Amino acid sequence: MLVNMREMLKSAEKEGYGIGFFNAVNVEMARAVIETAEEMNSPVIIGTAEILLPMMELQNVADYLIPMAGRASVPVCVHYDHGLTYDRCMEALALGFTSIMYDCSTLSYEENVRRVSEMVSICHEKDVTVEGELGHVGDNEGPGRILKPEDLFTDPDQAVDYVSRTGVDALAVAVGNAHGDYKFPPKLDFDRIRTISERTGVPLVLHGGSGLADDDFRRAVREGVRKINIFTDLDKAGKKGAEEAISNGVSALSGIMAYEIDAMKAVVKEKISLFRGGY
Repeated sequence: MLVNMREMLKSAEKEGYGIGFFNAVNVEMARAVIETAEEMNSPVIIGTAEILLPMMELQNVADYLIPMAGRASVPVCVHYDHGLTYDRCMEALALGFTSIMYDCSTLSYEENVRRVSEMVSICHEKDVTVEGELGHVGDNEGPGRILKPEDLFTDPDQAVDYVSRTGVDALAVAVGNAHGDYKFPPKLDFDRIRTISERTGVPLVLHGGSGLADDDFRRAVREGVRKINIFTDLDKAGKKGAEEAISNGVSALSGIMAYEIDAMKAVVKEKISLFRGGY
């Protein structure tokens, strides 16, 4: 069933577990995520991000994700992640996405508050949830790489003010996490996670989940993280599945797809189990 994040994250908060968000830039990824969630009887969050739109345009993503979510036997939230522009966020809203992340984290604090507050007002009228970001989660490589990420960590005092003034349903935090492949083991600031969670009372979001150690996930969830974003691990699993198919002599795309889906389903199953407290 197609839902927003509100009740999903409220249940996760009450019972102390995390929910995976998986970017799905094609139907095979979407199948891997939703079919696995159904097999595990688990809620799941699925979608795309503005930076991924060159791979698959937003209209096309909506065309397959929203009907698939609606038919699912478990709660599925279709989330537009890292929306960088107002117009693209409005497009996702019009297409039927049930959750929007408006990422204004690179702007001044007051501009971040102003823009996200406006987005919350618009989205809540349509029963769509909103995620904001405070501090800034950079990249492990490329133009978004931050050499001293601790300079942009989320400030707990500011987080309290931000949540109060914007009314966001979830807050993405910068606590030592980053997007993409980690070159060295990250050191998450778990005390900061716990403090922000306790003081704001909103579900926290951990971006850059691919590559973190299992123990990091477990502790982050214990300290208040309720949504964990995964893409790189899923993307790489699909590639490995395709390579296995080719090495086994599969020569047609239709045959390769089955290998890709199976490999990605293994990653989704592992993450869902881990975020819900599995070992």
